[in-house]
Amino acid sequence: MKKFDIPVYYKSTIISRIKEFRRDSDPRRNDVAPTELDFGPVRFFIARHFGFCYGVENAIEIAYKTIEDNPDKRIFLLSEMIHNPGVNQDLTNRGVRFIMDTSSKQSIAWNELNKDDIVLIPTFGTTIEVENKLREIGLFVETYDTTCPFVEKVWNRSAALGKEDYTIIIHGKHNHEETRATLSHSTQNAPSVIVRDLNETKILCSFILGERNKEEFYEIFKEKYSEGFDVKKDLLKVGVVNQTTMLASETQEIADCLKTTMIKKYGKENLKEHFADTSDTLCYATYDNQEATYGLLVQPADFAIVVGGYNSSNTTHIVELCEQKIKTYFISSEEKIISDKLISHFDIHQKKEIETENYLPKKDRVDILLTSGASCPDAVVDRVLQKIHSYFQNTRSVEAVLDELFKSN
Repeated sequence: MKKFDIPVYYKSTIISRIKEFRRDSDPRRNDVAPTELDFGPVRFFIARHFGFCYGVENAIEIAYKTIEDNPDKRIFLLSEMIHNPGVNQDLTNRGVRFIMDTSSKQSIAWNELNKDDIVLIPTFGTTIEVENKLREIGLFVETYDTTCPFVEKVWNRSAALGKEDYTIIIHGKHNHEETRATLSHSTQNAPSVIVRDLNETKILCSFILGERNKEEFYEIFKEKYSEGFDVKKDLLKVGVVNQTTMLASETQEIADCLKTTMIKKYGKENLKEHFADTSDTLCYATYDNQEATYGLLVQPADFAIVVGGYNSSNTTHIVELCEQKIKTYFISSEEKIISDKLISHFDIHQKKEIETENYLPKKDRVDILLTSGASCPDAVVDRVLQKIHSYFQNTRSVEAVLDELFKSN
């Protein structure tokens, strides 16, 4: 795996050492059990996989090198580089301006740009329409494109399916930048429609089976299908791809649902003519992080902390998995840990920050599960661990615990 040159303040003195130790001792990533850090009155169980992935580190390296190499040029980002508030704020502080927000609402008009400017395409990619607009202005799209290669893999898979006359079913959030980009790219080769979850897939299947009037489709899936989509013609052959940060288990359920529907309508012997048995297009980091979360949740604990941007899809899914098993606090940084008595955290159901008092239980030893999303710097996770560690008396030092861990294995 390529090593990237990212700013030193995104690197950590604790988590990065643990990750390196785990990589050396388990290079094939077979062991998803968490790493235990026993400080005495508080124990942390650190997930096997989390934090900056290949695509994120690649994007950050390109962005910071672009800033360094072009001190006299105006530099813009189409939208957030990644879904992490700290990273995006740092880029803003360095003079980078955002053309639009995550919902595609523009704050800088196209006519304000000129061919001497630099526009960075974020890791989620962008639509064909936006790419064409940038080229019209005279900007070099490819030079400053940080689109994650795993997102491009989805686009390539969609293109291959389209050439075989399959309609593309995209498992994703229709208002997410990546899914909007994937819809734009897949539409170049095939009719396409987005489903958010298994429930929407079942509704789509009712149209495949002719159980609903086709006019209902255009209302139910408004803004989720390609232009000119024909319900009668475009649901005869389907293949599934996904937004790379969705739950792998949910994508499989969606594919299985569509497969069962095609067998019901056309018979098992004709399945290959109507359903493409695609391999999962989830990125490796999302898959590894989700598997590591399952491994983490085997460990009994008092609560879990998940660190990351509140608009991060992959982080939100980790929170969802944790909440099924244990009390979970979703925080963006150590600043949300206000004191040993109060924590401010994001409720993914109410979609707002709430405060919880007495989150640290009064007991001889507190056990905490700790992980983060793929766009969260390890240094932030370090600071979360260190802040909570500071609230306990008579604890062992971080260095002592790490030295013991490395020597015992």
